[in-house]
Amino acid sequence: MAIHKLPDFEKELENILDYIAKDSLNRALEFNHQIEQQINSIIDMPLKCRKSIHFNDDNIRDLIFKSYTITYYINDKTIILLGIKKNKKDFLVNS
Repeated sequence: MAIHKLPDFEKELENILDYIAKDSLNRALEFNHQIEQQINSIIDMPLKCRKSIHFNDDNIRDLIFKSYTITYYINDKTIILLGIKKNKKDFLVNS
């Protein structure tokens, strides 16, 4: 399976990394490395994460990383990263 990142996901991740980098560039780089590892871990087992609590679709999943939720959609050959949010209220405001 391939992974495709929607522009919304990339912008949200960039904002998170920019915020972390204000305190420590090294921590931001390490966070980015760790999150990429977590994302790559779903390539072989895309159903390993829970069904999203924000959508009523078995193909939309939530990958939890630290206090962030990465929501992704599984289709036949691609995992599409929809967004990354810090907490539940972000979903309600930005959905």
